[in-house]
Order: sequence, then C-alpha cells, then structure tokens
Amino acid sequence: MANISLKIRILDKEYQVNCAPEEREGLEYSARMLNEKMEEIRQGSQIIGLERIAVMAALNLAHDLIRTENAAQKNTEASGVLNSMNSKLNSVLSDLTN
Repeated sequence: MANISLKIRILDKEYQVNCAPEEREGLEYSARMLNEKMEEIRQGSQIIGLERIAVMAALNLAHDLIRTENAAQKNTEASGVLNSMNSKLNSVLSDLTN
C-alpha cells in the first residue's frame, strides 16, 4: 500500500507527514497528544521558543511512557506471582480432595 500525506497542526504550525493508511489514526492521536502537551508547557511556564517547548514535551512524554512501562512490568510480575500461587493452591486443594 502507498503512503498517504497527512497534515498535522502543532502549536499553530502545520506539518505535512507521510504515513501508511493504517497508521493514520495513531499518528493523528499522537499529534493531538503532543500539541496538548506543548500547549500546556507554553501556557504554564516561562519557557520561550518552539524548540525548547518541544524538548520539554518530549521529556515529559518519555517520562510518562517509562512510568507506564514500569507499571505494566509490575502488573505482569504480580500476575505471574498470582498465577503461581493459584497453581499451588489448586495443587494443594487437589491433594486434599484425593
């Protein structure tokens, strides 16, 4: 499939990017998220300049991603422990009923 051309708007500036048709929705969502984060930084701080705002937004989003990944890893580990405990309980219950 051929790539499509997509216009996205970030901090009142328009950018044209190419993406696969199946990635369009994700790219539009990412652009909205980035724009919101950059607007939040621009309005809530004394940071001036598109480049500085973009770097701060990237740092904030990367930090959010790392926290989410860490939480998911902890959930996976907890799930493994619970599955192990469930297996042991089932084994003990099986031994008691036999």
